[in-house]
Amino acid sequence: MAVYGWIGLGNMGGPMASNIFNAGHTVRGFDLSQRAQQNARDGGVEVVGSIKDAVSDADVVFTSLPKGEHVRSVFDGEDGIWEHAPKTALLADTSTVDLATSRFCHEESQKRGFVFVDAPVSGGISGAAAGTLTFMLGGDEDGVQRAREFVAPMAGHIIETGGATTGIASKIVNNMMLFINLMGIAEGSQLAERLGLDAQTFWNVANTSSGQSWAQRTWYPVPGIVASAAANNNFDATFTAELALKDVSLALEAGNETGVNLEAASLAAEMFQTLIDQGLGKKDCSLIAKLASPDGTVEGWKP
Repeated sequence: MAVYGWIGLGNMGGPMASNIFNAGHTVRGFDLSQRAQQNARDGGVEVVGSIKDAVSDADVVFTSLPKGEHVRSVFDGEDGIWEHAPKTALLADTSTVDLATSRFCHEESQKRGFVFVDAPVSGGISGAAAGTLTFMLGGDEDGVQRAREFVAPMAGHIIETGGATTGIASKIVNNMMLFINLMGIAEGSQLAERLGLDAQTFWNVANTSSGQSWAQRTWYPVPGIVASAAANNNFDATFTAELALKDVSLALEAGNETGVNLEAASLAAEMFQTLIDQGLGKKDCSLIAKLASPDGTVEGWKP
């Protein structure tokens, strides 16, 4: 059995770390949030008081953090992973970050004698809890093969994407496609309602037709249709509008660097920014359905 160091025990990291524990491994986790710490303890994680305590004797170190600056800060510095993890430990980042941050982690890890793999995930909170996430592994062949074994207890699918930063590049493009698709789901749900269609009946049509998608199956923004949808809980976030804007912005940044025109992604970013400007950035990203509604209201949401 392996020893896992885990930095970041939030909505994704916490359930992932618990699945590692349930597979029989030792998990030592660190997070600044008291709530995240308690949830992780409840899931079997040994919560410790510092990065050093989490990584000092680890076989592998995972990070699961909100933004690139958070990832950089936990790797670098006197209290960071590079300072305290053994050189034999594989380092892997599951966060959704910018390409520059991932490249920095690869290059600096190599300089310091570590092997680093970018290992972002797709599948959301429900996939993290169920252990069915898709892992996208980018790095050298040795690191990727080692990472496969370490991620297996959390994964439904493991895809080797190629060399350094290809995992995070895959995640950025995938999430861009997800949020563009979510715009169609949000607008379709509202048009179907205004046309007098029964919500369940229409969902059944879409689910067996060309409108079917992960967002439609998982995030459909009408209550009582999909068990995992935020619409069932006043649009309390499974994935916030703020995080959706962050992810789409990463794609737009990559588009600027490569010269690719991303007009649909730009529109998605505008919609999430509108929710944020309305004070709803902490609400679920699927609440963009209200922007399609003629009167700005949607079933299942009470301001």
